[in-house]
Amino acid sequence: MAPTKKSTLLKGKKKPVWQFTLNLSNPVEDGILDSANFEQFLREKVKVGGKAGNLGTVVQIERLRNKITITSAKQFSKRYLKYLTKKYLKKNNLRDWLRVVASDKESYELRYFQISQEEEESEAED
Repeated sequence: MAPTKKSTLLKGKKKPVWQFTLNLSNPVEDGILDSANFEQFLREKVKVGGKAGNLGTVVQIERLRNKITITSAKQFSKRYLKYLTKKYLKKNNLRDWLRVVASDKESYELRYFQISQEEEESEAED
């Protein structure tokens, strides 16, 4: 009998980890958004295995001051995180003032809409 080869590929293979960051610094510093409330919203609404709030050890949500970090052992969509953020903003009537912008490949940032001064002045004159 020929000796069987042991698979070294399985031992050396690392599981991929998805990590995304939400930067909430601007609205939190201005006092219009509560980061603890938003973190609780994410814990309740994130779906794992088709069930909301079923994070287990697969998805971890951490908050450090004005940043929320989502780490997942399973595949996790950055787009899904944006969807949940927009849903939260709409629920709290903040969608008209804030938008979700990708600051880099693994993070989002909440920014204010830029309203030009010229438009406000022309509306005031009419």
